[in-house]
Amino acid sequence: MGGRPRRQRDRPVYNTSHGCSCIATGVCMSGHNKWSTIKHKKGKLDAKRGKLFTKIIRELTTAAREGGGDQGGNPRLRAAVLAAKAANMPNDTLQKAIQRGTGELPGVAYEEIVYEGYGPGGVAVMLQVLTDNRNRTTAEIRHLFGKHGGNLGESGCVGFLFKKQGYLIVPKTAGGEDMVMEAALDSGAEDFFAEDPELFEIYTAPEDLHRVKAALEAKNLPVEQAKVEMVPTTQVRLEDKRADQMVRLMEAFEDHDDVQNVWANFDIDEKILQAG
Repeated sequence: MGGRPRRQRDRPVYNTSHGCSCIATGVCMSGHNKWSTIKHKKGKLDAKRGKLFTKIIRELTTAAREGGGDQGGNPRLRAAVLAAKAANMPNDTLQKAIQRGTGELPGVAYEEIVYEGYGPGGVAVMLQVLTDNRNRTTAEIRHLFGKHGGNLGESGCVGFLFKKQGYLIVPKTAGGEDMVMEAALDSGAEDFFAEDPELFEIYTAPEDLHRVKAALEAKNLPVEQAKVEMVPTTQVRLEDKRADQMVRLMEAFEDHDDVQNVWANFDIDEKILQAG
């Protein structure tokens, strides 16, 4: 999906063969699209349970340890701070997490690991993990794969099936589809989705994520989420038992404290995803 999307009379060309409103740049990410929006909506409940705070605190600490405590020169930390604020994390909690990363406060050093494997039906799965005990986490991730019809693979076994991209969510209450779409494109977005009844989804090049976010907010368009994700370039259709197994596997990974992000290339009916 290189370059800006093609336009027709200053409008992008749409691919509607899947019933979605994605710009026709070569890849339709409907499966990823549905899981991301459902995750976003459920994330509001996770924040109440404190689970989301645990994951964000680890990311803040690791980002500060690796790139320093200055958000201006540390894009990863800047993204983590945005996530913390979106989750309504108290500023004192946020600052202490950063200080543990910079060494101003004592704290745990987390190791970052990317696991790759296969879910039911051969679905490609990638996980980004932050852990203070590699052996324990590896054993637990392997167990979860096996329990839900998958298996942990070798490094590099599925990574080539994903592309790193910036991902933003704008609520549909912000404005009409044409207006938000034009604002996204004018800001340098690569893809735009209007499939979800409540949210607009926008994809960018990773390095353009924060620039596009700032441009949208400058036009008074609220951005509920802005993060870098691994977007699948192909999809595996799952139905019935395998679909249910895959949803259970994703939920198990999402519930694991060490797992920061999980991505997969499944295509599952939205009713099954919503029921998960």
